[in-house]
Amino acid sequence: MIEAYHYYFTSFALFLIGIYMMIDNPNLIKKIIGLNFAQIAVYLLLVTIAYVDGASPPILAEGFEEPYANPLMHVLVLTAIVVGVSLTALALALAIRLYDEFGTMDTREIEAAIAADDTTSSNSGGSDD
Repeated sequence: MIEAYHYYFTSFALFLIGIYMMIDNPNLIKKIIGLNFAQIAVYLLLVTIAYVDGASPPILAEGFEEPYANPLMHVLVLTAIVVGVSLTALALALAIRLYDEFGTMDTREIEAAIAADDTTSSNSGGSDD
C-alpha cells in the first residue's frame, strides 16, 4: 500500500517551495522555475488523490474486477501538463523579450527602468491646452 501522507507532504512542500521562489527571487527565470515547481506539486496531488489501492484498469472484461480506477484525474493531469508546458513557453518568450528590451532579468531593475521612463515621458510632454 502506498502511504499517501508522504505524497501529500511532498506535494505541499513542493508547492511552498514554488511559491517562495516566485515571491522571493528577483530573477525572472527563477520565478518561472518556481511556477513549474508549483505546477508539479498540483500534478502530484491530483495523482495521489486519484490512487485507489488494488484498483483495476476501467476495462469491463473478464479478469478485471472491482474496484476500478477512475481515469478522469489522470486525463486532467495530462491536460494540465500540456497547459503547463505552454504556459512555461510563453513565460520564457516574455522573459526573452524583456531581456532584449532592458538588458537584465532582474525584476527590480526592470521596474526601475519602467518607472524612470514613465517620469521622463510625463515631464517632457507639452501642455494639453
